[in-house]
Amino acid sequence: MPIAESELILNADGSIYHLNLLPEDVADTIITVGDPDRVPDVSKYFDSVELKKGKREFITHTGVLNGKRITVISTGIGTDNIDIVINELDALVNVDLISRKVKPTKKNLNIVRIGTSGALQKDIPVDSIILSKTAIGLDGLLHFYQSQNTQNTALVEALSKHLNWGRYKIHPYGFNCDENLAQTLMGNHIRLGITITNAGFYSPQGRQIRLEPNLTDFHKKLQSFVLEDEKLTNLEMETAGIYGLSKLLGHKAVSMNAILANRATGAFSKEPSKTVDSLIKYCLQQLT
Repeated sequence: MPIAESELILNADGSIYHLNLLPEDVADTIITVGDPDRVPDVSKYFDSVELKKGKREFITHTGVLNGKRITVISTGIGTDNIDIVINELDALVNVDLISRKVKPTKKNLNIVRIGTSGALQKDIPVDSIILSKTAIGLDGLLHFYQSQNTQNTALVEALSKHLNWGRYKIHPYGFNCDENLAQTLMGNHIRLGITITNAGFYSPQGRQIRLEPNLTDFHKKLQSFVLEDEKLTNLEMETAGIYGLSKLLGHKAVSMNAILANRATGAFSKEPSKTVDSLIKYCLQQLT
């Protein structure tokens, strides 16, 4: 049965609504960045750029590096935007936009997030890199999808019991990265971690300016969690949504986090741009 026009919205030129992209515009390997200004920071290393498109905060460049076609796209901040980006990327490759029917043969995308993050533990230095082995969402996005059977339930249940934040309507969900794609991106200087994806930047990450937070022990609770000698490592705002939706849709996803701040020590990187640029070059090298 065709997907209704109200459910799968297309622009006048047949491109998908928010991303403003056509199926031929995207490669099988996708790099996501939060900041639209970071898209050219990635594509400047391509041997050639064949496409540049943008709409709202969603900027896309597609090109070739070392013979490999790659797309880099900005998501903006937060899992609400991730919901748009991952679903529309999937529709571009797995739905016939003319007939509005799901294709019988599915394509699997490789999705790599290159982003910034704050460390939770004192022993994680700024300017280091964390590959999110697992991502825990405190934002609620994946509760809107039938996802229970694909989650890391052991970790979610242990963390839920430890946090005891149900009275605040905070119910974690959790997904693992794709192990094969993670192997491609592993290196001696890469630390594996468990990443927390938050619903916001201020109180949802334990910051306070003028408003009083409900969770006065936010960092202490997260820092003190241990399961089989593993601790929670860092905070950001997209990874769990990327992992969850990718897993449900059959795509491979890995999140690479440049640690620019340490929330336990109060330290912040002296050269954040250099750290992010080094991560970009490393990921491109590994992917090609």
